[in-house]
Amino acid sequence: MNQQFINRERELAWLEELYKKPGAQLVVIYGRRRIGKTELLKKFAEGKKVVYFYCERSSKADNLSRLAAAFADGLGIDYLREISFTDWEPLFKALAPYLKERVVVIFDEFPYLLDVDPAVASKFQRIWDELLSKTEVFLVLCGSSVAVMEGEILSYKSPLYGRRTGSWKVGEMPLHSIKNFYPRPFEEVLMLYAVVGGVPLYLKKFNPNKPFLDNLKAEFFTKGGFLYDEAEFLLRQELREPRNYMLILRAIADGRRKLGEIANETGLDKAAVSRYLATLELLDLVSYELPVLEPPKARKRLYYISDNYMAFWFKFVYPHKSLVEQGLGERAVVETWRRFGDYMSFVFERVVAKVVQAMYPSYKVGRQWGKRGGQAYDIDVLAVKEGRGIYVEAKWSDNVNCGGEKERLKEKTLPEAEPEAFYIFAKSFNKKEEGCFDLADLERLVELYKL
Repeated sequence: MNQQFINRERELAWLEELYKKPGAQLVVIYGRRRIGKTELLKKFAEGKKVVYFYCERSSKADNLSRLAAAFADGLGIDYLREISFTDWEPLFKALAPYLKERVVVIFDEFPYLLDVDPAVASKFQRIWDELLSKTEVFLVLCGSSVAVMEGEILSYKSPLYGRRTGSWKVGEMPLHSIKNFYPRPFEEVLMLYAVVGGVPLYLKKFNPNKPFLDNLKAEFFTKGGFLYDEAEFLLRQELREPRNYMLILRAIADGRRKLGEIANETGLDKAAVSRYLATLELLDLVSYELPVLEPPKARKRLYYISDNYMAFWFKFVYPHKSLVEQGLGERAVVETWRRFGDYMSFVFERVVAKVVQAMYPSYKVGRQWGKRGGQAYDIDVLAVKEGRGIYVEAKWSDNVNCGGEKERLKEKTLPEAEPEAFYIFAKSFNKKEEGCFDLADLERLVELYKL
């Protein structure tokens, strides 16, 4: 199977179900850039009558002219080329008679039309209500700007609110599917996941026949490497004030995880930082964690960069840009590798937390930290339910002493979570025993739960 469509079966099946329904359909597909939306839609459109249109940030007139040409090509309506349409409604009035049978019409990067015609959402609302809703059209509005798609197309404030018959936010590929892009040992698969996440285009940049560090240098630490300046490009495309967002992301990558710490590091006031963080959360770039035993509104938030590519880029690439610009990328790779284990530990903990959540779906799962008897403590993963707890330690290390780690973990037992079990996850153990999960065990669990 084509790599782009491994683990996209759910999306394709959902689209096919909507396609089979009688009557007009207005479908919204969105998700971050490079996630594979266009390829997904092209795969869905195979064997169907389709008009595909890529919107441009050029001008309204240019987009109208190209759209008329796209319909002329897709539906064989040659006379459309001879008409200079000045707005969207006249064009769709001319098209309506040709949409009495099922036709897939895809507007890719629809938010670009909002740039050249701010009233386009209102106009499409009228077009849908008066014309298209009475046809058999399968209209797809697709976009990469999550903020625009959710704020201008899907929100209750949008003129198109209530018209859509389905929407899907396309996410990253799950961890278990990465081996299909990168057929290497699971340890290396985890390392690749830690630096690019599950973005298909990024995964394809890593050659499984080359050493991991060679790939890392070529893509991240070489001027002109695709992943070297991709982060800045994405932020400029999505955000109006990329500089301030970059300051915040850099501060978090440096370990400033509390709101006050981020404000002090960036020189921005707390109110502004809160607004920026809310936007970054909306874009799935930043998230936060609370001690799992705390109520949801507790004021103990610790922020982290939840997008693995962005997390790695701001942690290691951004600080080393001057070296890369001088052609000293090799030195940057050496510096990165020296601290890579610490970075992997954090990613490993999050993977283990997902596995524990899958093992205990009715439990609340997260990290737990605080003070007890004047001493600080930190539990990597704690699953709690009705006063009971599953205690978990995650160590990105080899030859771990499982028994010793269990004893240390037992010392962290909390009265609010009576222990049911103690688990240790690690790369490998010097001696396996019950409750010890090495990378081979973790790989099986990731595959079992399709994580």
